[in-house]
Formats: sequence, C-alpha cells, structure tokens
Amino acid sequence: MMNTLASLISFAAETAGEGGEQSLFDSIRQSWNDGGLYMYPIALVLVIGVAITVERTIVLFFSAAINKDGFLRGLKKHIYAGDLDKAINYVAGQKATPLTNVIKSGLMNVPKGEEEVQAALDEAALRENPKLEARSGYLAMLGNAAMLAGLLGTVSGLIDSFKAVAHASPADRSTILAGSIGEAMNCTRFGLIAAIPLLVFFSILNGRTQALINDINETSVAVLNLVVQNKDKFKNLTVPAQAEE
Repeated sequence: MMNTLASLISFAAETAGEGGEQSLFDSIRQSWNDGGLYMYPIALVLVIGVAITVERTIVLFFSAAINKDGFLRGLKKHIYAGDLDKAINYVAGQKATPLTNVIKSGLMNVPKGEEEVQAALDEAALRENPKLEARSGYLAMLGNAAMLAGLLGTVSGLIDSFKAVAHASPADRSTILAGSIGEAMNCTRFGLIAAIPLLVFFSILNGRTQALINDINETSVAVLNLVVQNKDKFKNLTVPAQAEE
C-alpha cells in the first residue's frame, strides 16, 4: 500500500511537470522523500482514518438519518386513533434506522403492559446505540498516533543530523545542520496534516452520534407517554405477523 502511495506521488509529479506545474508536485515528492521511513506509518494511519471517516459519515448522516418530528407526527395519528396494528405497520414501513428499530420494539410489546414497553425500548436502545458509536472513537486515537509518529520521525532525523554534523568539517556543519533539520521537520508537518483533519472529523462525527442518540431517547419517552395516555383507546392488541418479521 505504501509503495503504491509513493508511486502515485511520483507519477503525479511527473504528470504535473508536463503540464507546467512541476514546482508544486516536486515539492510534495521532495517532502515525502525527505521525511524518511516514518512517512509510511503516518500515511497508513491517514488512509485508515479516511476510510473510517467516510464509512461513519455515510452511516450517521445518511443511513441512520430520519426526520424525527415528521416520523413522530405520523405515528401519533395511529396512536390517537387507538390502532396499534397500523402504528406498528407505519413504523415498519419507514426506513430502517436505529430510531425506528427502537420504537418498533416498544410498540410490539404494548399488549404486555407499560413496564414491558419500557423494558423493550431500553433493550433496543442498548442494542442500537453501539451501532452509532462504532469506530468513531478510533479517529481521535489515529490523529494522536499520526502526530506522535511525526514527532518521532523528527526526533530520529535530528539525532541522525547531529551525528552527521559531528563528523563534518567546521565549514560544512552549519549547512548540513540547516538542511538536515529542514528535512526532519517534514515528518512533523505530515503528521500534523494527517492529524488535524482526523481530529476535526472525530469531533463532528461524535457530535452527530450524540444527536442521534438524543433523538432516540427523546422519541422513546414521547412514544411511551403516548401509549400510556391512550392505552384505553386501543381496539386491537395483537401484533400483525408481517410486523414481527
């Protein structure tokens, strides 16, 4: 994977050179080469972090997203009418999300009583919440790992630089030291380039996760209160076979 990444950088540099923008890609390639071996683990961390970010973004902002207020308005009509079967079928007909799965579990236990509804809602929430929280926490760890790998590469580069200066002539020492320090700093720069976006996306995804969990909790309480307040209206307390499936 790392060899492929290095090849792509070299290819991009050659292609850009043909188009008259050689200086930018030459700078990127030179920075990569100057950074040494520690650039590879940083790049690996970045690739993993980007993959997690893309997957979590799709789940949290698309797959698990639902208009909570619109969903609740539609559900209230059936509960107010006292038709449990239609309420369950309405939920089952919505896009499958953690929120709809939790509410469906609660409604299917209405015939068993209020305590069973509460228990079913809590159990379903414990089952669905980890699906929302999965893998996002790794982004913070990967961001810190990228920064530390960059720092380690810089320290190692500086150590090698001072060793080289110790055996150089006095006239060449300042030139060698200045060039070596500049090269060593490439690791820190690349580590920061990788770490900062990962930490930013970690905060964004973490906030989105918490918002979805809050929606589940709020909607669960609202549905439980609706069931309790309208329990005398229910004309049918059996769960349709298609809803159970």
